[in-house]
Amino acid sequence: MMSTAIDHGRMAAAIRVLAMDAVQKAKSGHPGMPMGMADVATVLFTKFLKFDATDPHWFDRDRFILSAGHGSMLLYSLLHLTGQADMPMSELENFRQLGSNTPGHPEYGHGHGVETTTGPLGQGLGNSVGFALAERMLNAEFGDDLVDHHTYVLAGDGCLMEGISQEAITLAGHLKLSKLICLFDDNGISIDGPVSLATSEDHLRRFTAAGWDVQSIDGHDPAAIEAAIAHAKTTDTPSMIACKTTIGFGAPTLAGSAKTHGAPLGEEEIAGARQFYGWDLPPFELPQDVVDAWHAAGRKGRAAHEAWVERLTFSDRRDEFGRRMRGDLPANLHAVINDFRHSISNEAPKVATRVSSQKTIDALLEVMPELIGGSADLTGSNNTKGKTATPVSAENYGGDYIHYGIREHGMAAAMNGMALHGGVIPFGGTFLVFTDYCRPSIRLSALMGIRVIYIMTHDSIGLGEDGPTHQPVEHLSALRAIPNLAVFRPADTVETAEAWQLALERKDGPSVLALTRQGLPTVRTHHSHEVLSAKGGYVLAEASGERKATLLATGSEVEIALAARDALEADGVPTAVISMPCQELFMAQPKGYRDSVLAPGSIVVAVEAGMRQSWDRFIGLDGGFVGMTGFGASAPAAKLYEHFGITAQAVVDAVRERL
Repeated sequence: MMSTAIDHGRMAAAIRVLAMDAVQKAKSGHPGMPMGMADVATVLFTKFLKFDATDPHWFDRDRFILSAGHGSMLLYSLLHLTGQADMPMSELENFRQLGSNTPGHPEYGHGHGVETTTGPLGQGLGNSVGFALAERMLNAEFGDDLVDHHTYVLAGDGCLMEGISQEAITLAGHLKLSKLICLFDDNGISIDGPVSLATSEDHLRRFTAAGWDVQSIDGHDPAAIEAAIAHAKTTDTPSMIACKTTIGFGAPTLAGSAKTHGAPLGEEEIAGARQFYGWDLPPFELPQDVVDAWHAAGRKGRAAHEAWVERLTFSDRRDEFGRRMRGDLPANLHAVINDFRHSISNEAPKVATRVSSQKTIDALLEVMPELIGGSADLTGSNNTKGKTATPVSAENYGGDYIHYGIREHGMAAAMNGMALHGGVIPFGGTFLVFTDYCRPSIRLSALMGIRVIYIMTHDSIGLGEDGPTHQPVEHLSALRAIPNLAVFRPADTVETAEAWQLALERKDGPSVLALTRQGLPTVRTHHSHEVLSAKGGYVLAEASGERKATLLATGSEVEIALAARDALEADGVPTAVISMPCQELFMAQPKGYRDSVLAPGSIVVAVEAGMRQSWDRFIGLDGGFVGMTGFGASAPAAKLYEHFGITAQAVVDAVRERL
């Protein structure tokens, strides 16, 4: 059976030949890593991984994350071999082809069993921390009967060279995420050649210093692999197993060289590898006994799955657990936010929108236990910690607030992992300028279409004295350039609450809330049951007569636009102010609605304390724009607005120039 060395070798060989053949047929790909890590993967999937191939969405399954996403044929081969319904042999034959479930790098949503999108190295490792953390937090809430599984992540030298890896492993070590096991493909090769060309660090000592249990093994010895994983499952810390492997294992002349990393091996080399494996079948054909053994591995978790379903059926938390796993919002959420908005319209406070966000968070936490906040060491500045929130720690996974430390990139990647795991809705904060540190993970949130909420405060020169290093000017336009990312820049507390509601309702993509440091007046003083921000832009103040000018604004500049409107109306120029908290939602509206808001034919001027790029589609190349044209400076906010000409008078002048 599967326990003998011969059977292990044949099962591992199935992975290797499928990887070689698929890459060869596609004329591109990365065969070396799957060939090198096939032994580790075979032991993991046949002896340890808790899953049921007939139900890849079983919530309490173990998660397997391929951080070294270039080796995607390892994952696709495993999914096919274990009997995943949407990974037939035809998908492997269509590797890297348009419309297949087997893209060049694993993509979430393309094939069941693909837990996350990887390829940008280190991202999967960062995601794995979020997966493992979500598991521990949900375990603390729902208990071992419903939540008790491991997260395995396969990472390579490239993943560990990327800076995000340091943020990820130190956070995981600090939180003692004992259900996280990293399988390090220690093959010593990168694209340029031996990793010694670029690095000489000792990863074993590095992980040890971060608080991980560390082992080093022969990655081609099934017994050693089995013993190492078995030990890793007993530790009270995360575990790293350095698996010394040969990239392109079995290739007669190329094994152990960079030439197997990212190119087909060629027919002659593949023939030699087949001979080495004792494999005499043509491409994409497998012996029946190997097929049967792998299918048995795919079914071995069925009993555990059925027992879990029975426990869930009789659990008094079944309904709440089901709601959380589906990602549904509480039934009373809309009423809670509506009541909050109503009270704010009556009170009309003048507060920074970061404070508005905190007030909204306080209201949300009363009805949303799944809402998990955090900040990259800027809690007091981002206002991300609700008054009832308690910190998550190695001693208390039952909290709902994560101190990520100064790890912006690691935070964003972990939040992606938490969202993908399910059962929680993560949000985390830093300064808007530091979205540069988060951007690769934000982009992947959008690519995967997952609900992650980024609270980005200090959103303009309005932050003042910290100066141009901290003042974002290009960031709003840069973020708006990312497909499927909703960028909200609310003008007051009412719009901030609406932005939060819309971000929570957005199951199919991430959101950024860009929030101010400086206080802003309430501009929505008359309550509306309609969530006006849902259309992205709306008429906040209509012209007194036939409209001649239309002023577009977001965030802190809405009050400037309103002051400019007053001046223009006093001069006999009927002027409307459009608050546009989310350009992406506005562009999704029917053309008729957009035209009713923008009034084509009127003079259009936009005002925002950022760069112009994302506004040209509304104002045209000849339209007026009042904003930034370069970097900011260090001074009090009021002085900076005056210095850079972002004033009501400048808006008035821009309209008059075009009358």
